[in-house]
Amino acid sequence: MKLDTVLAKRENKVVYKDGALAAKVFDECYPKSDILNEALNQARVEETGLNIPKIEEVTKIDGKWAIISTFIEGKTLAELMAEHPEKEDEYLNLFVDIQVKILSQKAPLLNKLKDKMKRKISETDLDATTRYELETRLNGMPNHTKVCHGDFNPSNIIIDESGTPYVIDWSHATQGNGSADAARTYLLFRLNHQEELAEKYMKLYCTKTDTARQYVDRWLPIVAASQSVKGKPEEREFLLKWASVCEYQ
Repeated sequence: MKLDTVLAKRENKVVYKDGALAAKVFDECYPKSDILNEALNQARVEETGLNIPKIEEVTKIDGKWAIISTFIEGKTLAELMAEHPEKEDEYLNLFVDIQVKILSQKAPLLNKLKDKMKRKISETDLDATTRYELETRLNGMPNHTKVCHGDFNPSNIIIDESGTPYVIDWSHATQGNGSADAARTYLLFRLNHQEELAEKYMKLYCTKTDTARQYVDRWLPIVAASQSVKGKPEEREFLLKWASVCEYQ
């Protein structure tokens, strides 16, 4: 492959374009198990029929592991929202509709969201009492088997020239409760200092799914704690505050 065109740079990985293909190339330090799990997640979500890039190959390029997928030509929803602020409501409606469609799918072989969150909470720096309370709340939440993206935000949606949306980056995909996925999206908007957009998103999600806001709110401390394990120090500080604000019942 010719890795001349860089599409995106992230910590420990770079995404390149080569003709009709996109190559996500990981640094040598990136765990092989995580790379293979990401490819497996994407392959399993492919089987639902959702619009996502198709896995073409998992290989090594210059000694580095790489996931090769079909390249989707277009702009991200985040780019479109920035370019056309007057269409924010229209784009936000599309954003939530896509999420609802994802949550309507089943992929029984995906890892379970509750198992992942329980493991992550145990890895946090939170005190034992807080971890216990979070795990107790998590255990008490209803068990669902919906496809959850795990990092659903406008930068992970590409709109092609025909207007068809494609959802990318399935590394965090699980099966579980859709309200947990919504809580994650809400926190992502807040992390990006988009407080007003976060509130508009939450209201729209709850309306379209007929979900009580209070129910999604109960997921926020759990999701914040589980997401605080990785990331930048300032993000961890923000998330840990959310993990500690709730009143336990």
